[in-house]
Amino acid sequence: MIDGRLVNVNDGSVIVDEYIQNKMHTLKSLVRFFVGSPSVQQKVSENVKGLLVDGKCRNPGVSFSKSSEREPMVVDSLAKVSNYLNVSAQQRKVVRFTICQQVTQHRIWRAALEEILNELKSEMDLLNYNCLGQGNNMGYQIVSSCLKFLSDMDTSSDHDSTSWMRLAPAKRVGCPPSCGDWEDVLEMFHDLIQCLKSEKWSVHHVGKLEAMKEGLSQIKDVSIDKSLGYKDVQHQENLVQKKLSNTLGHSSRCLFTLLLYYLYGHVRDIEVDIRGGIYGGGGESAFLLSMGRILTSDEEEMVWSGMKQLDKALRVFKFVWEIAGMKGVLELQGHLWCVGAMDRTLTYRGNLFFVHGISL
Repeated sequence: MIDGRLVNVNDGSVIVDEYIQNKMHTLKSLVRFFVGSPSVQQKVSENVKGLLVDGKCRNPGVSFSKSSEREPMVVDSLAKVSNYLNVSAQQRKVVRFTICQQVTQHRIWRAALEEILNELKSEMDLLNYNCLGQGNNMGYQIVSSCLKFLSDMDTSSDHDSTSWMRLAPAKRVGCPPSCGDWEDVLEMFHDLIQCLKSEKWSVHHVGKLEAMKEGLSQIKDVSIDKSLGYKDVQHQENLVQKKLSNTLGHSSRCLFTLLLYYLYGHVRDIEVDIRGGIYGGGGESAFLLSMGRILTSDEEEMVWSGMKQLDKALRVFKFVWEIAGMKGVLELQGHLWCVGAMDRTLTYRGNLFFVHGISL
């Protein structure tokens, strides 16, 4: 499960099957109950303590003994991350300001919009969406129009030239004016949401469109004129960044979507099957963030995919922890519960991941 959808780990394709999705939710609920049993608690504790003896792990970690620690969580806003980390109000101001300066750059903003639309278009192509009816065809046309609008924003055909070398494009007689404003994109997003909101398969796409619509509404009065020279276009782009930085709040899903693209180059929400917590240990200045994922098999592709997804979640929390200037070092630890797996440990990007077997 990635971004609320069933995804084939081999090729990244989305599987649209409500029956399988319900089975997955049932399995994960059973595993959460299973993880809370005394025998599993003891086994997890023994596995972690074994690494303490070997010196591979400095922090004893957690066995997810509390029911609240075994709840799922969708990481989709800075507010949710800050609440989890217990970031103070003053620190949240620092976090928002610092992140906004980085993720609201025009190139990040535009690329995130294109990523969302390209993912939607790919799934539409897979479903032959534009061939299903008039309303569906309209939705497909809106996506294509949005992508063309964004692709036409290039300030110059020569991106390698320095700013003083870039000239305004020559104005051709008889051509329509190459200008507009972000309100045009906002209107297209609104119409696209109306086309898709009744479709079950598009729920996650509509959520992303709604998130970015928040940002579009803040910059709708900013013009887009491709006939201008480099400096004037740069002024327009700086204005977009300024408005987004000043208006997107700590709980903004738009801001968090931009952060995900900035960090990982994608816009998919991060899901954690077992939310875990932050635990002290290894000295007063050391803390451990521990979270878990539930997998349906021990296949190598499945395990590595689950581990990478969990690592991304853990690193978002550490990113905010460090920007907030929280006291102490935050270490990261992941737990993967896999059907039919042998207990073992893996290391990824310097972090330790425990693989726990589940026998059904």
